[in-house]
Amino acid sequence: MAQLAIKSCDPAAADAPDHAQGVLAAIDRRHLARMTFGDRSLERELLELFDRQAAMLIVRMRAGGPAAIAPLAHTLKGSASGIGAGGVAHAAAAAELAAGASPAECSLAIHRLAQAVDEARVLIAELLREG
Repeated sequence: MAQLAIKSCDPAAADAPDHAQGVLAAIDRRHLARMTFGDRSLERELLELFDRQAAMLIVRMRAGGPAAIAPLAHTLKGSASGIGAGGVAHAAAAAELAAGASPAECSLAIHRLAQAVDEARVLIAELLREG
């Protein structure tokens, strides 16, 4: 699954959007580069921060009551949008909306958000290994 999230390094594909062929990349690397002005050190720092924050927020959402879910999901949505983690941002928005729904709907939304976070974290780990 992580392989689907990794954008090709093929120079011919450099101008193709990260969501080409219907696959939304876990991290839009061009967006991240724009947000960091191409500063690879800053990209690395933001990815590390997001990785830690996303994991912590998922734990807190699972442990917290319904009142805690919406603000935590909102925080995660903003962070994800900042680094180009569109799948996480989308799932976080859904969890934010589901916070007032039935417990089953809320649980499903958090589960889907956790899956999106896991996919992003796999790619982040790979990006950080690349240096």
